[in-house]
Amino acid sequence: MINRSLSAVALLILIIFLGYGLMLAYSPKEQILQGQIEATEYNISSKVAGRIEQVMVKQGDNVSKGDLLYAINSPELNAKLMQAEGGRDAAKAMVLEADNGARKQQISASKEQWKKSKIAEKLANTTYKRIDTLFQDGVLARQKRDEAFTHWQVTKYTEQAALAMYQMAQEGAREETKAAAAGNARIAEGAVNEISAILQDSQMRSPIDAEVSEVLMHSGELVPSGFPVVSLIDMSNAWAIFQVREDQLKQFKKGKKINLSIPALDIKTEFIVTYISVMGDFATWRATESGHDFDMRTFQVELHPTQQILDLRVGMSALMVSE
Repeated sequence: MINRSLSAVALLILIIFLGYGLMLAYSPKEQILQGQIEATEYNISSKVAGRIEQVMVKQGDNVSKGDLLYAINSPELNAKLMQAEGGRDAAKAMVLEADNGARKQQISASKEQWKKSKIAEKLANTTYKRIDTLFQDGVLARQKRDEAFTHWQVTKYTEQAALAMYQMAQEGAREETKAAAAGNARIAEGAVNEISAILQDSQMRSPIDAEVSEVLMHSGELVPSGFPVVSLIDMSNAWAIFQVREDQLKQFKKGKKINLSIPALDIKTEFIVTYISVMGDFATWRATESGHDFDMRTFQVELHPTQQILDLRVGMSALMVSE
């Protein structure tokens, strides 16, 4: 009797065990998707080629927006700036000269020259009339009268030219001359501003609040134009990135909130789906049915935390439980 009871109990236990095994075998299994933390990186470079004068930061430093990161010394640019400033000053002087016109001494000299020419013309006219009268009386030859007439005409045109010079000195430079001088001054000012802007780019400052992730060059080294010297990481703009197989993509919708685990920080926090790539990056082989195998595409998914996570670092794993 006891043996029969034990056999029944053993059979019941076996049936329960087999039933539990079948339930586990046919129930959907949880899968863990693994991604990693990324953040915005800035490579700070300069348009100026030259020798690094000083690097003010080191790897791991926290910097604020506007902090000086490094400075480049460029003697060639400094010399060009001096040349441009000299050209600007000369152009401004030309503008002043055109606007102010001739000096008082120049106007006075032009006026005196005109008066002198006017007196000479009057005398030549009187002389010609006298000689012409003598010619009409037959006392002098036609040659003498022609010479006197020519001299009078020369002095008359000389007087007109002197008057024009005097009037021009009074009026000052023409409007075209003033406009040309002003244009040259603007060109010179633009050259100064251009070189000054390039020189300002030799003093590189942080564009954001960030952490220095890498210092690539140091004081005394020659840096080419556009070569990064300091790299910054902005952990305030961090996100999790996953490579999701297309049969699991239905779990992700833009705007959906999902809880992710960060094992390195031993926390579980909320993220929101912000980006799903529109094109698959690469294929992963998977046997869906016996004899019906095909490649499944993988899509990139990005999720941003709904609140800032302290001590989060680039490269940390992010885990999501998937059905």
